[in-house]
Amino acid sequence: MVLQNASLQPMKPPPCLDDPTVDSWFMMGSPWPILIIIACYLYFVLKLGPQYMENKKAFNLKYVLIAYNLAQVVYNALMCSVFFSSKNVIYYMWNHSCEPLNPHKNPLTSTLYQVSWYYMFSKFIDLLDTVFFVLRKKQSQVTLLHVYHHTNMALSTWAYLKYLKGEQGALIGLLNSAVHVVMYGYYLLSALGPQVQKYLWWKKYITKIQLGQFVIIMTYLLGLLVYDCKLPKALTVYMFANCSIFLVLFSDFYHKAYLKSAKRAAESATLTVLPVLPMEGKKIQ
Repeated sequence: MVLQNASLQPMKPPPCLDDPTVDSWFMMGSPWPILIIIACYLYFVLKLGPQYMENKKAFNLKYVLIAYNLAQVVYNALMCSVFFSSKNVIYYMWNHSCEPLNPHKNPLTSTLYQVSWYYMFSKFIDLLDTVFFVLRKKQSQVTLLHVYHHTNMALSTWAYLKYLKGEQGALIGLLNSAVHVVMYGYYLLSALGPQVQKYLWWKKYITKIQLGQFVIIMTYLLGLLVYDCKLPKALTVYMFANCSIFLVLFSDFYHKAYLKSAKRAAESATLTVLPVLPMEGKKIQ
């Protein structure tokens, strides 16, 4: 990953990455490749894949998943590292989060756009999560939440870089990439097999971290609106609405997967220990 370090010291600003420059990047010239990828993804995970696997044995993808999850951890960690290794990025985001510099005068424009592309590309890599579910015959995990989340993130991040490029997406991308390091780290350990899985008691906390992420992002976006920050308001409103949907869907998943299941387990345990009383009028033998 080649990313430029930048300084906020007085200097001649680099050429702004205008739309023609971004359009020349891989996958950015036209929406058609993106739409075709998404259409093929939906067709495979919702129809073709399940039909193909219906009478077949599930694929053993242990080593593929180990390599995939390890790559995801490294990729997302590298994206996070840009914010701390590129000179003055943190300083800039802290001091200009509400009133960003003009892109033509901002020496960090190049870095922010490049990282946005890497982040967007990662969301298309994430589509493989669902493909692996199908090939392993775990269709029950191909839920509305899962498919909507992956499809929406791929399309939204592409449109963001292509048409909007609001800087409010930078901190959100940093937080989301950090969450993905933890999430794919868990999946990596789980893929190692039963000898490791028995120690992974913290699965439900992954969802809690994701829920906390949405609350933080929504609070940040609401602050941008309240303080009338000089950022594209339509993008801020869209991000807030989209994050609200994610919060509802992930909360519903957490409730069904952990709270309800824990309640059912407690009720089952209670029934197991209750004494069996004799019927009225019968003597205990």
